[in-house]
Amino acid sequence: MQQPPNTETVLVIDFGAQYTQLIARRIRECHVFCEIIPADTPADAIARRQPKGIVLSGGPASVYETGAPRADMAIYQLGIPILGICYGHQLMTYQLGGVVEPSERREYGRTELTVLEPEDPLFDGLDTHLTCWMSHGDKVLQPPPGFRITAVTESTPVAAMADPVRRFYGVQFHPEVHHTPFGKQLINHFLKRVCGCKGDWTPGNFVEQASQEICQQVGDGHVLVAVSGGVDSMTVAALVYRAIGGERLTCVFVDHGLLRAGEAEQVRETFSRLFPVHLVYVDARQRFLERLRGVEDPEQKRKIIGETFIRVFEEHADELRGCDYLAQGTLYPDVIESGATKHSATIKTHHNVGGLPPDMRLKVIEPLRYLFKDEVRAVAAELGLPEEVVWRQPFPGPGLAVRIAGEVTPERLEMVRAADKIVLEEIWRAGLMREIWQSFAVLPAVRSVGVMGDQRTYAHPIVVRAVVSEDAMTADWARLPYEVLERISNRIVGEVPGVNRVLYDITSKPPATIEWE
Repeated sequence: MQQPPNTETVLVIDFGAQYTQLIARRIRECHVFCEIIPADTPADAIARRQPKGIVLSGGPASVYETGAPRADMAIYQLGIPILGICYGHQLMTYQLGGVVEPSERREYGRTELTVLEPEDPLFDGLDTHLTCWMSHGDKVLQPPPGFRITAVTESTPVAAMADPVRRFYGVQFHPEVHHTPFGKQLINHFLKRVCGCKGDWTPGNFVEQASQEICQQVGDGHVLVAVSGGVDSMTVAALVYRAIGGERLTCVFVDHGLLRAGEAEQVRETFSRLFPVHLVYVDARQRFLERLRGVEDPEQKRKIIGETFIRVFEEHADELRGCDYLAQGTLYPDVIESGATKHSATIKTHHNVGGLPPDMRLKVIEPLRYLFKDEVRAVAAELGLPEEVVWRQPFPGPGLAVRIAGEVTPERLEMVRAADKIVLEEIWRAGLMREIWQSFAVLPAVRSVGVMGDQRTYAHPIVVRAVVSEDAMTADWARLPYEVLERISNRIVGEVPGVNRVLYDITSKPPATIEWE
């Protein structure tokens, strides 16, 4: 999906920060469309997009390092408002003639901020003494000509700066993280008061724009929609059906044998109830398991699964005359974690992004590619999908394969599938499903000693994972009640053969990921 037509847009130039996606999210929350672009994007390409504003992200580099990412100097001549955050703040200073130097005292974590110019558009209406989140080694010692200092901290003499004539602003702290309580308000001030954004990007106009784009892209062609049963793929199916109708639409559900207990039957029943379109069921369980035999590396697993999916879809597309398009539910976090831009780290290759084979014949349609999960849910509700679909817990495309550390075998699959069923049942029983982003069981590649029935056992542990999140880019472990954890543990050990121990993962993201692989 390209920039929606007739939609005000803000571009975030990415310098490799893990917080970059959070900047985009906060802008979206202000109902302004936002897209992340690479640091080396030329100024003329930016100008053609006609953005209302530009945000320079943070990043791990120092502006003085050889090879440190730079923005095209010409962006400062476009007449577009710019907000620099952390590294972006330092880079703007460096490129426009200010002074940046290593800090004698680095700032990490919560920091007290003193606002010197409370009438500044970014700080208007806020207190003069605020708490913000810092994470930097370098600091701006002297702002560029034309800038004035608008905020300081004890060890940062230029914690914020402004050039209101050119509408350039810089902040050393991170307004995009929730540890900066006023951060969203500051970002909203930049969007509305500096950039002049109206904030009219809504689920309703997204549906209209996405439908138009699908029609334009497909023309008279036939579309194959990959359906998994989750909110992402069901929303894509609803969008494509709205755009082109059912005569040129084929929905395919591939059972790769890596699904949760009863999931294949549930998906088929739900789809038939919601759509007047035939769902093609493909039993590819044996095919996927054979491809995964002996494979232990998680990245290799994801790429094998991604390629196998595509080959299955291509085979079925060949049976459909004129079918040249594959629609799938790729989301923005998938793109970001798969290495969205030149300076972004690849956290893990998502099967529907980096796992796609380079020689695939089908043209890919991804109408949700620039949406976060909560935005997809809003679009799904706008399209009239029921709550059971809208609020279904995310389930990875590679399925249980990435919840089994090491080789995927039928025996290990059944073990983790049975344990996972118990986890979900007890979460439902406790009435916690809407509160939890994701909850599941993991089978690690280890065994441990236990005692069951007065006999020594040497069996497998199961790790229970439950997290709360807004967008899957960051997550915190769910504080499940002890009685719920106790029921889960007792049932798994008592009902799942080969398991003698249950553990609970209390690691946030970062430093961990939500899934184990």
